[in-house]
Amino acid sequence: MSRHYSSDEIIARAREVANHLGSTDQVRFYRQAEAKISGNQKVQQLVDAIKQHQKESVNLQHYQKHEAYKQNEAVISRLQEELDAIPVVQEFKQSQGEINDFLQLIVNLVSHKIEKASEENDDGQRHDEL
Repeated sequence: MSRHYSSDEIIARAREVANHLGSTDQVRFYRQAEAKISGNQKVQQLVDAIKQHQKESVNLQHYQKHEAYKQNEAVISRLQEELDAIPVVQEFKQSQGEINDFLQLIVNLVSHKIEKASEENDDGQRHDEL
């Protein structure tokens, strides 16, 4: 018979797992890339400019200034392309993708284990009912 865990025990284990995940190579690489981005003035200027233009786009769209909106969106696209061409940004996006894939793998593993345990419990209950 399988052991039953309380919510508190599960949360404590989840915290342990989170601490372990924080020390993986993927997370270390992500944090390094994030620090490089934060310290890169060109990247920060581009991000700030994109945010400003995005706010303008919202206002232009709200006031139905269609032509100005299109022009502003073109500026955003150009700024985004410039940002995406910076090696440290490419490195950051790659590390972000890797960490997302890694976390998705963990979520899928946990989900699969829960489904399997649930099926086993259902099968046990069915046998008890018969």
